[in-house]
Amino acid sequence: MIVNISENHNSHSMISGVLATPELRADRWISVLYLARKWEKTKEESIKEQILSALKNLEEIELYFAYPGSVCFNRLNDYLKEDDSKGFLRLSQRISTTIISKKFHRDVSVWDVENYEDDPFNRLPQAISHVKAKPYFEVLSVVPHARSRWQHIKEETRGVRRPEDEFIYETIVVGNAADALKGILLNSDIGSVVLYEGFEKGSNGKDSFLEIFKEIIDFSSLDEGDFLSLRLAQAIKKIRPELDIFLLSDQSIEDFSGKPESRIFSRIFYQMEEPLEIHLSILEAIHVRYRTPFFDNLKRYAERPIATFHALPIARGKSVFTSNWISDMGEFYGPNLFLAESSATTGGLDSLLEPTGNIKDAQEMAAKAFGADRAFFVTNGTSTSNKMVLQALLVPGDIVILDRNCHKSHHYGCVLSGAQPYYVEAFPLVEYSMYGGVPLKTIKQSLLKLKSQGELDRVKMVDLTNCTFDGHVYDTRRVMEECLAIKPDLIFLWDEAWFGFAHWSPLLRQRTAMGAASAISEALTRPETLAAWEEQQKTLGENPSDDMLLETRLVPDPRRVNVRVYQTNSIHKSMSALRQGSIVLVKDVKFEHVESQFHEAIFTHASTSPNLQIIASLDVARRQMQLEGYGLVANAMRISLEIRKQINNHPVISKYFKVLSNSEMIPEVFRKSGLSEYNDKNISWSKAVEAIKNDEFIIDPSRMTLSCGHAGFDGTTFKNILADKFNIQLNKTSRNSVLLQSNINNNRSDIALLIGVLNDISIDIENKFQKNGNEYKNNFQSSVDELIYNLPDLPNFSRFDDRYRDDPESHTLHGDIRSAFYDAYDESGCEYILLNSSEIEKRLESGPTLVSANFVIPYPPGFPIMVPGQVITEEIITFMRKLDVKEIHGFNKDLGLKLLKKKIAE
Repeated sequence: MIVNISENHNSHSMISGVLATPELRADRWISVLYLARKWEKTKEESIKEQILSALKNLEEIELYFAYPGSVCFNRLNDYLKEDDSKGFLRLSQRISTTIISKKFHRDVSVWDVENYEDDPFNRLPQAISHVKAKPYFEVLSVVPHARSRWQHIKEETRGVRRPEDEFIYETIVVGNAADALKGILLNSDIGSVVLYEGFEKGSNGKDSFLEIFKEIIDFSSLDEGDFLSLRLAQAIKKIRPELDIFLLSDQSIEDFSGKPESRIFSRIFYQMEEPLEIHLSILEAIHVRYRTPFFDNLKRYAERPIATFHALPIARGKSVFTSNWISDMGEFYGPNLFLAESSATTGGLDSLLEPTGNIKDAQEMAAKAFGADRAFFVTNGTSTSNKMVLQALLVPGDIVILDRNCHKSHHYGCVLSGAQPYYVEAFPLVEYSMYGGVPLKTIKQSLLKLKSQGELDRVKMVDLTNCTFDGHVYDTRRVMEECLAIKPDLIFLWDEAWFGFAHWSPLLRQRTAMGAASAISEALTRPETLAAWEEQQKTLGENPSDDMLLETRLVPDPRRVNVRVYQTNSIHKSMSALRQGSIVLVKDVKFEHVESQFHEAIFTHASTSPNLQIIASLDVARRQMQLEGYGLVANAMRISLEIRKQINNHPVISKYFKVLSNSEMIPEVFRKSGLSEYNDKNISWSKAVEAIKNDEFIIDPSRMTLSCGHAGFDGTTFKNILADKFNIQLNKTSRNSVLLQSNINNNRSDIALLIGVLNDISIDIENKFQKNGNEYKNNFQSSVDELIYNLPDLPNFSRFDDRYRDDPESHTLHGDIRSAFYDAYDESGCEYILLNSSEIEKRLESGPTLVSANFVIPYPPGFPIMVPGQVITEEIITFMRKLDVKEIHGFNKDLGLKLLKKKIAE
């Protein structure tokens, strides 16, 4: 069977189709509805033929979904054969709208296919008539039985349902491993898998749909060994690691269950076990993921009658609801918010600083969900998460390779820890006033330079942002492997504040810190990894030149490498958590050696009065992603790809606005695949695969840089127009662009609103051209030229002043930022010079050196163009003078640049 993932009336490219695979079925049903309306209106035979073809394509997919089921699907075909266009339209509309709204999750009436026209809400299937609004999921059963037995299997599972069941599920049956993998990829509702021993491999390894994915997801286990059930389970876990898998075997399960590889199964049954026991095990496994230890306890706490004699008057809400002046706050938020507040850590609650109960359980569940060894909740944002990690793992004098354009929390983390940042530069995108990511070659150069200076032993960490604010995503595995080849004990901190959702995309997961760390850990155990290293050593020789090392795809020595990876996520940025909800994920084989100091960092930065609601939301966000994250992320991908398509192909909007393509956001040297645009319909699959697997950088599909300069708007002005006039919110801007982000909260109505607004703005510009004369056009074009072409060069980091360098004669860039930071506390040792003063030119030419006393961070671009102790250059001054942004942290226009004076003793 062939499933054409890009075949629908609103098709994108192959790569965009794969990114949004679970959502493509809805598009197909909409296509059928579109044709049904045309058929009902025109009665044309040619349209009927198109419908027949569309139904045949849908039939291939419907095998993997419980709703609407074969009875309903056959009814559609009957209407078609009977030329009943009206009946066909009614049923196709009901099915398509139910699928899009997912009404079948919560409304049992939609399952009533028989005689639905007469009374669609009265006749319910007997098996589910008692069900109300329980959480719904689907179970995939992979069986060796003949197709004629499949319906019996479905009915058997329905027969063991009980009114007291916590959840409700329907069963999907397939007969081979290939169909099982397709079901897992296509159907995001699948929550559990049951494997009946004896099924076939299927498709002889030539299935075109799986061929697409196996280039990215390693399905090689299916071709190894004899135990097909185990190999299929391993392949399923590589796609959706959160799924529970059960094995029904007629072999000696007692022997197998004692082997390490059996742990991949949630439970192993003998074939003749009672169906009820399997049913209960499936529900229990879902319950394990559904359970939210802290949130569950917080709800129970709120239900209890408690008298509070601690310092939190707002707890229980009596001071609010009985107030003559602030009762409106109680009415606005409702009672539960106040009933669930406390400053106590007893009575069913727990301590975030030193958890031993339900918070500890919640963190352990989060670690498992994200593929980490440990997880730590943080209630004051990823700014704090980053500072915690840096302070815990670095000591004064350590060197950290640091992206100069990273979030300010990393720079402040160096101040707190006393570590010396060795700043590395990202590639610039001058035409958009932004930076991308740091090239791997630049990172390797810094390590090799420090090695040549005899300082490699001081380098403790590589600290990078993945993905960047503007969506640049690293090949994290390659970066870590090549750096570890130079220094095997490096620690990596990946700031993935914006990228937490990526774990639930099988295509993007490999580019996350935890995904790459798991892949590296697995690879280190394989004999071929050592063989590859030994072969490379022969090629490189004993003393390879730096140039040779820079040009070689380095392989680390698996016998020396320690995998030490930390990932910080702003859960609130891409999942359903309250603002400031963050998490630190750890995969560090040496963690026991730093655990005590890590906890000290927590004590240093975490509030002793953490917000209980934020903790609860972190718990719930994990639950949601484990149970439905795969489909939610796919929908976010579809939203972003559709926005790209609608804007860039619109005849009017595209004159003034454009979502920048991969080729515009990533220089060609970092896109060996040549991939230029996710929505390019002419892209070959080999090129798409190469991009996802091997390009040094890709763009996070959910992040869209919308160029607005050709419409005459700078980013800040356009952002304010969207917010004030059209109720569209965004936060990141550049000189001539704004950043749009799709997330699990967006739907297609949001697309319609955005496109409608951009269309109105574009038409308004066109109308002004017609109503006004050439003078208006010339002024408009002048504004556009100023925004698009007259842009300041982005300044690189210069160097630290010699007084803050260990060896002023060396060629390395690291410096003592901590000392410079605290030197600025001495007001007598500082001076101010106005930015436009001629004194600056004199100092640049003849000295004394201009040395920044503090961080100077303009928004945009949002990175520090000066840090404490940095030498200020002509390029920096030129950039500052050309800036027209209102928000510049660390700079007071009235006072001017704050500088560190040269000490007299020097």
